[in-house]
Amino acid sequence: MKRYLLAGLVGMGTIAAFGQAKSPGQSTSLQPNLPTKVYAPKATKKKKKNNVTYDARDNFYDRIEELERSKRKNDKKMKAPEYSNFQYYGHKKPPKKRPPEKMKYCKICGIRH
Repeated sequence: MKRYLLAGLVGMGTIAAFGQAKSPGQSTSLQPNLPTKVYAPKATKKKKKNNVTYDARDNFYDRIEELERSKRKNDKKMKAPEYSNFQYYGHKKPPKKRPPEKMKYCKICGIRH
C-alpha cells in the first residue's frame, strides 16, 4: 500500500509542476501592456546648507594680504641705492671714478668710467 501511495504522490507532484509552468509570452496580470516599475533607490539630491561659509572670502583676503606684503618688499628693495641712485646705472656697486686717461669701457652699461 505504501508503494501505491508513494507513486500517486509522485504522479501528482509532476502534474502540479506542469500545471504551474507558463509560456514566456503569457502574463497573469490584468493589464499586461503597462511597463513594470523599477524598484531601485532614488538618487539623493544635494541639500542646500543653511550654514553660511566664508572660506572663499577668507582665501581672497589672504591672497590680497600676501600681494600687499610682496609689494611692500619690492618697494623697500627699490629704495636701495642700487636702484634709486643714478650713478649705479645697472651696477650693484658704484663704478670707480678714474682719471680720463685711465677710464675703461664698461660691459654692463656701455659707458667709460
